[in-house]
Amino acid sequence: MYMNDTKTFFHRCLLGICVIFAVAMMASTPPPELHQPLRRLPNVAFRCGEELSYTVRYGFITAGEGSFRIRPQIALRNGVPCYDVNFEVRSLKSLEWIYRVHDTYRTLIDTSGIYPVFFEQHNREGAYRRDFWAEFDHAKRVATTSEGEFPIEPFTHDVVSALFYVRTQDLSGLKKGDVIALKNFTDRQSYALNVRVLGRETVKVEAGTFRCIAIEPLVMEGGLFKSDGRIVVWFTDDARKMPVKVATKVLIGTIDVELRNFSKP
Repeated sequence: MYMNDTKTFFHRCLLGICVIFAVAMMASTPPPELHQPLRRLPNVAFRCGEELSYTVRYGFITAGEGSFRIRPQIALRNGVPCYDVNFEVRSLKSLEWIYRVHDTYRTLIDTSGIYPVFFEQHNREGAYRRDFWAEFDHAKRVATTSEGEFPIEPFTHDVVSALFYVRTQDLSGLKKGDVIALKNFTDRQSYALNVRVLGRETVKVEAGTFRCIAIEPLVMEGGLFKSDGRIVVWFTDDARKMPVKVATKVLIGTIDVELRNFSKP
């Protein structure tokens, strides 16, 4: 596998898991009762303490692993109670001589409205390095980031919070062709992010066999997902809507990200 192909491989693995996904912790914050949420959304899909672990495969080769973890305690950010969601993806040590990847993402999601309050990412991919953070002010429609200040629409998502937002939605009545619309902020810009329902099917992975609903993220050219390959995500067709599998095509094959095990907090 050539170096550029390997780099593309891990990038698409990461993006698939995120849809499929603090510079400083709060030293002192107002008490949570001072927080007035901008909206309220019911959430029975996930809770503090949830852990989801994944295996990343390229054909028959196990190439990496990833995980979502929600910390056991609620975090406060500027007085806002938040789910503290952490996502990590890394290459296997046995393959690091080809190309080493260790990326970490963190998002603080408002527990009442399921929108991001704070986001950070740290990418270590071969010689490539990137450290980025964003503070979201949905009332003022502004994202203050490590790279400047940018306008956003209310309830714009980062790459990780978008996935958790979809998990809170009622997908039971959706049928093939239906679309969920939301906004995504990445690379200092906001993009339309539509999620199209592909249908329902049974999926078998290492963690078990699940009845799933398959969706496909769709965005404008130049957005999070480019037009050079489809990404399909399978969520369990139940109240939790766990992301069970992600599949995406690259130039020389297919990447599969499959749920290995999960917790029931």
